[in-house]
Amino acid sequence: MNNEKDIAEKSARPGRGAVPQWVWKLALAACAAIWGGSFVVMKDTLDVIPPAWLMFIRFAVSTLIVGALFWKKLRDNLDVSHLAMGAILGLASGAAFVVQNIGLDDTTPGRNAFLTATYCVMTPFINWVVTRRRPDGGNLVAALLAIVGVGLVALGDDLSLIMSGGDWLTLVAAVLFAVHIVLVARFSSAHDVMTLTVVQLGVSALVALATALVMGPPPALTVFASADVWLSLAYLVLLSSCVCMVVQNLGQANVPPAQASLLLSLESVFAVVSSVIFYHELVTPRIALGFATIFVAVLVSELGVRRK
Repeated sequence: MNNEKDIAEKSARPGRGAVPQWVWKLALAACAAIWGGSFVVMKDTLDVIPPAWLMFIRFAVSTLIVGALFWKKLRDNLDVSHLAMGAILGLASGAAFVVQNIGLDDTTPGRNAFLTATYCVMTPFINWVVTRRRPDGGNLVAALLAIVGVGLVALGDDLSLIMSGGDWLTLVAAVLFAVHIVLVARFSSAHDVMTLTVVQLGVSALVALATALVMGPPPALTVFASADVWLSLAYLVLLSSCVCMVVQNLGQANVPPAQASLLLSLESVFAVVSSVIFYHELVTPRIALGFATIFVAVLVSELGVRRK
């Protein structure tokens, strides 16, 4: 892919003060860890705040915080092009989260995680449509290994794959996540990433709000009397959204799309690790094999880029 080749060559000849590409890859992996931990954080919160309303609160507050932090960049860069491109990113991201969570109501968390992770297989093909450059064999092998690994981690013991309505919706969400990854890589080269991020967060909040208004009433104000709810919101808003959304967009601007999708797919692995630590989930041989398979997938991707 042209985009992957350009990013790889740029990282191989960093200028003075440039951030090495491995730092951005580590940052994307850290985002995956934070998002993986959010499954544990959200477990109790979703019992008192409906998913769409929780996403609206998360994205709306994040928009205000990130917008305040980078208001100078907004002032200097916000124009019709940034609004249009940021809105497209926000529609893709917001719709992906909404569809994924609606699908979760009609499927199991393991199946939802596995089917969502198929976006790392879809990403090279969607990037092919955008850039007209075919994905190479290494990317395809690494992506397939990642899917197998996430499947071993996330699926039930019977490994069944009978498609329900929620399963199909989750696949739609996976397509939207893959589209978002490719679009960020494409738009960031000609736009200010922070400005795009603020617009994206705002549009994602609007998508979540529209869904929430259709699906049901807002949560009762008494819900927010709980300290645990505020701690959960702080984690989701400050870490999962403000920090990770900024780092994700910056990272994807400096890491090839296929590799970015692989690193972000580690979210499912970190979700299981969090469950093991906080809920004492048993690590079976199947789950351990899943960890090993995903690790091999990342190595295959890394070694392929180094050879180039």
